Amino acid sequence: QVQLVESGGGSVQAGGSLGLSCTASGISFADPDMGWYRQAPGNECELVSAIEDSGRTYYADSVKGRFTISQDNAKNMVYLQMNSLKPEDTAVYYCVVDPHPLVATMLCRPHRANNYWGQGTQVTVSS
Repeated sequence: QVQLVESGGGSVQAGGSLGLSCTASGISFADPDMGWYRQAPGNECELVSAIEDSGRTYYADSVKGRFTISQDNAKNMVYLQMNSLKPEDTAVYYCVVDPHPLVATMLCRPHRANNYWGQGTQVTVSS
């Protein structure tokens, strides 16, 4: 059974930093791609950042230059360092693992085979 455990969410003032981490276990496929989506109330699900097993990364335009994604392949872990946070970054952040590159989706939930999601962690940025 695949399990994704996220940690590191919380509350911070604008301009501050937070780091998210996620550990995946029970994965049956090799070389998973991992990443983070987020969803704020009233908004669609947004692919924030992703990293492929090759190390290739993706960032949404809204977070480029502020967020950094990294991974530990041996441990099936992915990290998201978030700097210069803004109130509009407030959302529930979900860790996702997939054997294929992550893609945009309207709803923050599994949308294809072997697409696994964590329970979500709240990030709140106050102005």
